[in-house]
Amino acid sequence: MNIEKFTRYEKARILGARALQIAMNAPLLIKITPEDLEKINYDSLKIAEIELESNALPISIHKPFPKKKEEELKRPKEQKITDKEIEEKEAKEEEEIAKEGEIMELANPDDETKEEASGEEDGED
Repeated sequence: MNIEKFTRYEKARILGARALQIAMNAPLLIKITPEDLEKINYDSLKIAEIELESNALPISIHKPFPKKKEEELKRPKEQKITDKEIEEKEAKEEEEIAKEGEIMELANPDDETKEEASGEEDGED
């Protein structure tokens, strides 16, 4: 397979895997002279690059495509909301807000009386 057809991620994966094999004393797939090996300092990644560029690696990449569906997609049915439903929803929301206000008043019923009392104490000085 031609090197230009690989993505950079595929190329990195192939080179990494082959470099690991070479580092673990796997046989080289191309003949490299001892002088060339000394030039590249016996670097397994460089050797893997040379093998990949020379198309010596027996590695294939399978790129699956999504399966095509034969049936047509169905659109969801549109729901029509009536004015009555909107009014009912707004009424429920207003009731909830009113209940929350009542709960707050019940939680702090003495707030106003405390403020009035503290105001009277300040006037006595």
